[in-house]
Amino acid sequence: MYVLKLLQAVLVPLSAVGAVAQNDGSYTLREVGARNTVDWRVWLQKDGYPVSPWHDVPLYPDNKPGPVINFVVEIPRWTDGKIETQRNEPLNPLFHDTSKNKPRFVASFWPHKTYPFLYGSIPQTWENKNVKDNYTGLVGDNDPVDLFDVSSISPGYTGEVKQVKVLGGLAMIDDNTTDWKVIAIDVRDPLANLVSSVEELDKYRPGLSKSFLDWFIASHTLLRFPPDTFFTNTIKYYKVARGKGLNPIIGNEYVNARTMNAKLAESHQHWSDLVLGKEDRGKISIWQTTNPRACKTYVKPEDATKKFEIPEKSNILPPAARPAPYDRWYYVDEKFTLITVPGDVIEVD
Repeated sequence: MYVLKLLQAVLVPLSAVGAVAQNDGSYTLREVGARNTVDWRVWLQKDGYPVSPWHDVPLYPDNKPGPVINFVVEIPRWTDGKIETQRNEPLNPLFHDTSKNKPRFVASFWPHKTYPFLYGSIPQTWENKNVKDNYTGLVGDNDPVDLFDVSSISPGYTGEVKQVKVLGGLAMIDDNTTDWKVIAIDVRDPLANLVSSVEELDKYRPGLSKSFLDWFIASHTLLRFPPDTFFTNTIKYYKVARGKGLNPIIGNEYVNARTMNAKLAESHQHWSDLVLGKEDRGKISIWQTTNPRACKTYVKPEDATKKFEIPEKSNILPPAARPAPYDRWYYVDEKFTLITVPGDVIEVD
């Protein structure tokens, strides 16, 4: 019944959402450390108190299900630092993901300049690691659902909370787990009133959706190595037991907005079960500051800084240098095989 109501809500035009899609501006950031380092953290604040960007920001603005959802920016457009929401620390600060205790970055594949869109996560959703997704047949990746924002009005910033309109999604497979990627557009973008699907987006931005689909394939095929490792023409594809060939995205196409919104409603229920202790959470920190009824996971906002030993104020240090290999472009052929030339030494994390 809940999903049915959601699907009906998807048909509401964006103009009818009105004030629902407006941010109240009360979210601020508490940043500590140097970017591009393993100790750097950004806490989201509401009314001056630290909150969880995963558990405290509502999925739907004003809690009204519909085509517009909240979105937390982790990676601004045209940047390459692999910024994520920390699952395992209280109130889930944003941090620089690591590989072998070194910050991770994403290489630029021609013609894209690193992340060609705003990238981040959808609050109050969870890709359930205990349940097989009925679309992919695989369990979830244990994270909030990912989203990429194709709007062109702003590159965004880490920790920004914004409202976007869902256009569809990609059923991606990552290490044999389900990793949905939602495609959406900022409601402030003038194009948002004209498009409600990937097909309509393509009318105004020809080739954009296909180009971004290819980016996901290219950026997920290269094996990840530490920055001091050199290699040549090494490729990894995530295997999907569907038909022939190697394929990281089910069907190599987008699902529609109706399907994606139903998936978000489902993942929202999984998140609710997680926070209420109905699902095995493993190492996930589920502390939150907005729902006192969930007493085992609730802390008063004014008590959170002291309880979790969070720095009381921002202390921003100069960023560390990025590894040199990320200053160049990399090229793949039509099969997403890395192209090399004699004498060219390739170094990618």
